Amino acid sequence: MIIDDSRAMRSILRRIVSDLGFETCEAGHGQEALDHLNAGFVPDVCLIDWNMPVMDGYTFITEVRANPEWRDITLMMVTTESEQRNIVRALAAGAHEYVIKPFTPDAIVEKLELLGLLQPAQDGALA
Repeated sequence: MIIDDSRAMRSILRRIVSDLGFETCEAGHGQEALDHLNAGFVPDVCLIDWNMPVMDGYTFITEVRANPEWRDITLMMVTTESEQRNIVRALAAGAHEYVIKPFTPDAIVEKLELLGLLQPAQDGALA
């Protein structure tokens, strides 16, 4: 699931992960993403912006981690928030990885490989 208030950023991330074989669902803020989860959609991974209206990404992470049914969802921040204290806060709250915008498609691929959601490419080509 791609959670970002920027339609352009959701489009960029959708293209990257769709090319990797992931099906996507999108939300414009954390509450909309929680609504998807409450409706029964449980993604393998959520790519989460920090700064969004209604519910920010940090609050979304704390809400997800408070629900035992969603314990297995991988959470990855993809945000402009680059202060060390915020990175530490997000990881302590339950995010698995953290990518700072702007990023390259390879940075997303590398994090998904690190998280075990993609097989590493054998010869430098995308798997």
